[in-house]
Amino acid sequence: MPPTLKPAISFAEKKDLDPAKLVRLYQQAPWAKGRTLEDAREMLRHTDVAVTAWDGDLLIGFGRVLTDYVYRASIWDVIVDKAYQGQGVGTDIVHRILNHPRLKKVQLFWLCTRMPGFYEKLGFSSKEQTGMVWSRSKQGRQE
Repeated sequence: MPPTLKPAISFAEKKDLDPAKLVRLYQQAPWAKGRTLEDAREMLRHTDVAVTAWDGDLLIGFGRVLTDYVYRASIWDVIVDKAYQGQGVGTDIVHRILNHPRLKKVQLFWLCTRMPGFYEKLGFSSKEQTGMVWSRSKQGRQE
C-alpha cells in the first residue's frame, strides 16, 4: 500500500457494485456529468475488469477495462472522489489494473486522458498515432 493511502481505504474488483454509487462519483467529473443510472448499470454489465476503492461503504474510486485479454486493453473512467484525491487512490487503481491476474498477458494498455502527467508518472507514454473517433450525438451534445 502506498504510504500516502489511509489505512481505512480498501480495494476490490467489483462489477456488481451498486450503479447509484458510481453515478454519485461520476457527478464529480465534468467528463462524466449526465451519465444515468440505467447507462451505468449497462456499462458495468459489459465491463471486463473493474477496480473499486472504498472507505467503508462509500465508493471513492473506480477504474474499468475493456480487453481481449491478450493483445490490447483499454482503461476507462479512472475517477477518484474529490475528497480523496492526492492520497494515492488513483495510482493504486491503475497499478491494480496493470497487475491484475486476468490481464497479465495483455501487451498494450491504451487510454484517453486529459491528465497525461498523472499517467506518465505511472509509466505511460504519449504516442503519435492516426487515431480517429466517431461520436453519436446525445440530446444535441457531441461526446
